[in-house]
Amino acid sequence: MLRYPDIDPVAISLGPLQVHWYGLMYVIGFVAAWWLGRRRAARIGLTHDDVGDLLFYAALGVVLGGRLGYALFYGMGQWLADPLWIFRIWDGGMSFHGGLAGVLLAALWFASKKRLAFFTLTDFVAPLVPIGLGAGRIGNFINRELPGRVTELPWGMPFPGMGPEPRHPSALYEALLEGAVLFAALWWVSATPRRRGLVSGLFLLLYGVFRGAVEFVRLPDAHLGFIAFGWVTMGMLLTLPMIAIGLLLILWSRRQPIP
Repeated sequence: MLRYPDIDPVAISLGPLQVHWYGLMYVIGFVAAWWLGRRRAARIGLTHDDVGDLLFYAALGVVLGGRLGYALFYGMGQWLADPLWIFRIWDGGMSFHGGLAGVLLAALWFASKKRLAFFTLTDFVAPLVPIGLGAGRIGNFINRELPGRVTELPWGMPFPGMGPEPRHPSALYEALLEGAVLFAALWWVSATPRRRGLVSGLFLLLYGVFRGAVEFVRLPDAHLGFIAFGWVTMGMLLTLPMIAIGLLLILWSRRQPIP
């Protein structure tokens, strides 16, 4: 059994100004996406300045969509009880699925502005996302969020405030799968020209599979519990459409030409 590390969620305190690790993880994700995107921008006719603009709009989509998605899917009661809670992003509470919807809307607008095919742009963006996802899950871990279920595995650790039983470090599982593994797979596949939609479909499929798998060892949100059959969680339900759409995109891409 391991000990849960005692890390202060506040990384830097300068008087009344506090910089949280959770926020820094978002910065790491966007800086990584900016750096990686500049390396491949010319492939789809974008300049380095275009990459910066794209990430600005994507950042808005992530923050606005992620927070609104969390409020709608997981925290409606808390939002109604405290309307200002939705602005306190540093306290945690972001939905990947809401953030994805926000990014897709931003991509749709940007693709139209630059006269790019939508899936050409999403194929470009997909490999840039996993580092931010992995960093965000590390932020969840530092924030003592996403507790796992009780386990007897040697790397189990007691979760703060939940008794002495060792639990799965589910946030770290997600950091590994949604971050490192997903990035390695997408960056490798996209290293050479692929049929339009393949990389986007692979992103949706792999993320859905990884997230769905971890949901089996992650506790559901306490205020929601299991949605159905005593084992189905909200996270599982939200990943099913991703897996289905990912598979359809991969099949559709087989009919597209290789650029």
